[in-house]
Amino acid sequence: MNQIEQLKYKYARLNVLEKIIAINSVIFLFALIFRRLVPGVFKWLHLPSDFYDFLYKPWTIITYGFLHFDLFHVLFNMLWLYFLGRIMLNLFNPKMALNIYLMGIIAGGLAFLFGYNVIPSVFASSAYLLGASAGVRAILIFLCAYMPDKDIRFFTFNLKLWWIGAVLIGFDVLNIIGGNNAGGNLAHLGGAALGFIYAKQLAKGHDIGTGFGRFMDWVTSLFKASKTPKMKTVHKQKGNVAGYKKEEFNQLNNQKKIDAILDKISKSGYDSLSKEEKEFLFKAGK
Repeated sequence: MNQIEQLKYKYARLNVLEKIIAINSVIFLFALIFRRLVPGVFKWLHLPSDFYDFLYKPWTIITYGFLHFDLFHVLFNMLWLYFLGRIMLNLFNPKMALNIYLMGIIAGGLAFLFGYNVIPSVFASSAYLLGASAGVRAILIFLCAYMPDKDIRFFTFNLKLWWIGAVLIGFDVLNIIGGNNAGGNLAHLGGAALGFIYAKQLAKGHDIGTGFGRFMDWVTSLFKASKTPKMKTVHKQKGNVAGYKKEEFNQLNNQKKIDAILDKISKSGYDSLSKEEKEFLFKAGK
């Protein structure tokens, strides 16, 4: 097995959130190498703050969530996703985890666009958005809202999960007002809002990600190579059975019956045969 096949095998064994971590890591390395060589490529992946520019690149509402330029940015996002993913996938199915993550990214992107286009007095300068933080925040706040009393071990003491969520949301709100990453923190709040709504609706028995999941299944099916099996025309002949001539079919059937009787003799002896089996074997021996 060559190295490429080994990598494919290892990737196939990852859970859905670990696969997202792997994809983010590979894209980060690609950006690290080629960002200075072909910087124009990445403007087609990050989310622009200008709404009309976004209309020309609508796919960026998803792709921005897989793009990082800073090592610590991708490192902390992926560490959060790894630890939250272990909790998430122990309780919920992978499809739901993926739906929350992607819907969180979309909600974060929409919040970012809203801020820069509806209230420009707060978000005055043009900017672009990148990073998985909104998707990670969606999973975190989903877990906080769905199981607020769950304890998280932190060194030698336990913390309530919702405490962590509340502190992070507080920092996001404060940084919108006085921080240098107002758009990014607004996206965090968009992802958090999605996670909170998802959890509250799920507690009522409504999975709001079902329709989105079906849509994503349809989108991915468009990129799968359609392999149409080659059809073989079989011309039936009169007197044929299952593709064999009648005489050949009877001979094959008799041989299978003989093999079964011989197998029975080898296991239990000749005396274990019924009268009919002994007669059939005697006739076949002739």
